[in-house]
Amino acid sequence: MAETFDHGGGVRSVAVPIPDNPLGRTLVYVVDTDRGPVLVDTGWDDPASWDTLASGLSACGTSVAEIHGVVITHHHPDHHGLSGQVREASGAWVAMHAADTAVVRRNRKARPERWLDYMRAKLTATGAPEEHLAALRTPGALQRRPPALPDREIVPGDLLDLPGRRLRAVWTPGHTPGHVCLHLEEAHPAGLPGHGRLFSGDHLLPKITPHIGLYEDPSAQGGGAGPHGAENLAEAIDPLGDYLDSLERVGRLAPAEVLPAHQYAFTDGPARVRELLAHHEERLAGLLTQLVEPLTPWQLAERMEWNRPWPQIPHPSRNIAAAEAEAHLRRLVKQGRAEPVPGTDPLRYVRTA
Repeated sequence: MAETFDHGGGVRSVAVPIPDNPLGRTLVYVVDTDRGPVLVDTGWDDPASWDTLASGLSACGTSVAEIHGVVITHHHPDHHGLSGQVREASGAWVAMHAADTAVVRRNRKARPERWLDYMRAKLTATGAPEEHLAALRTPGALQRRPPALPDREIVPGDLLDLPGRRLRAVWTPGHTPGHVCLHLEEAHPAGLPGHGRLFSGDHLLPKITPHIGLYEDPSAQGGGAGPHGAENLAEAIDPLGDYLDSLERVGRLAPAEVLPAHQYAFTDGPARVRELLAHHEERLAGLLTQLVEPLTPWQLAERMEWNRPWPQIPHPSRNIAAAEAEAHLRRLVKQGRAEPVPGTDPLRYVRTA
């Protein structure tokens, strides 16, 4: 039986399971419009997830066939995975920010072995040990089909074409380059103080700090430093900087309620923004204490504080941890607080004097 929740004012949610993932589920939002329901995200491409979405929509008084449109907060498969199947069943349009659409287009073209070659090169550059590299598996095995190409673009600052609704796109890069939050500009149905409601995707979650990794991929052209271009980190893309800037932008909206893609809805978004800003500054400061000696990104990841000791972290999660360590290093280099050590291979970093 699908778990659904009525958020009031013609907005409901369906909890769609994510197979073999500690997050457990994605909250897919169903927004009534004058032309039929529109979904915010869709969930993972898996038969059980599809059945849950379909039964949840039925519990909400509608069906997959009646969906008018799909708005995707970002390209990750627990958000975008079922978009193509929804479109096939309903004729709905699918909208996404252009930066994430570009990622989807590249993902559709890239062969799994190309991704593995890229990941090996990338992890080798971070200083990952040989036993970790040898255990790499084909990525995305649970994703059953190529991700759907969106047919509409979400333009930051614009209202989406939802008759009877004022839903404005807020570009919030960091978790992905094209992540968007969606600001529902209306009085809160329960009369809570603030400015409307915010569908926050993975940008703002009540108890989880979203993963901030790297944006590069094996087919991107000119998208920042590649696996061996870390010497140019000061000029490279800065996902953590993007995320922190995006957090402040969302905090200024001061929504009455935040409707995230995981966990549960919550109020006082600005307070959560302040917590996350403080968390990342504390983490950056803590990393500087480690960088009194030259360290590779992998060595730094091993020393960072996670939700469990490093030996207990599964292999795929170590890849994510290494990417997060490198994203934090990039922020420190951008700020002039750390620098690469010339001539080291793999490249090591040390804090500036």
